[in-house]
Amino acid sequence: MNETRADVEGILRASGPFAPERATVRWRRLIAVACLGSSTYGLAMGSLGGKLAGALYSAVKMPALLLGTTAVCVPSFYVFNALLGLRADFAPALRGILAAQGTAAVALCAWTPVTLFFYASGIDYPVALLWNVSALGLAAGAGQITLGRHYRPLLERDRRHRHALTTWFVLYLFVSVKVAWVLRPFVGDPRLETNFVRPDAWQENPYANLFWTAAGLVWGAWRTLMGG
Repeated sequence: MNETRADVEGILRASGPFAPERATVRWRRLIAVACLGSSTYGLAMGSLGGKLAGALYSAVKMPALLLGTTAVCVPSFYVFNALLGLRADFAPALRGILAAQGTAAVALCAWTPVTLFFYASGIDYPVALLWNVSALGLAAGAGQITLGRHYRPLLERDRRHRHALTTWFVLYLFVSVKVAWVLRPFVGDPRLETNFVRPDAWQENPYANLFWTAAGLVWGAWRTLMGG
């Protein structure tokens, strides 16, 4: 227990065995913290309506989303670093990425009691979705703080790392949207049958759906402002 707590503090502060300047990397501990934290939050996120199956499904899918997306993106990220002549710095760059994922997972885990409290208060499905999206956004922001701490010495040493980091953001965002779409539902509407993934998971285009949803929100806001 004490070792796990020390790992969490080290990841959040980018210090001790998880400091950017360390020669050795505790890869297994980073991955373990990311899995445990995201799985704990997934268990709470999927429990809307008291569905045990939904909770267990989300407990599996949250680590799959967090680390599965990373695993898909890392080979391309490595190639881009190599093209920029940054291959020698790939290990500390990857450590920063995994530390950011670990931080996001810890932040999500910290939101677990709040999520359970909201569910117990009887919030409905749309509000639960809004809350979970907000929690994920806040956790992602916490992860970026940790990533910045790890990338600061890399950027001071070579400004080309800025291009590599930008590439990572674009690549991760693109892949994570698709992975999240395939793995949905994470919350699950209590009125519907509980499924691990939806039958049409691979058939729909998440980017088109997000575009038209955003367009609809903008159009609705414009009509409201114009009084029409």
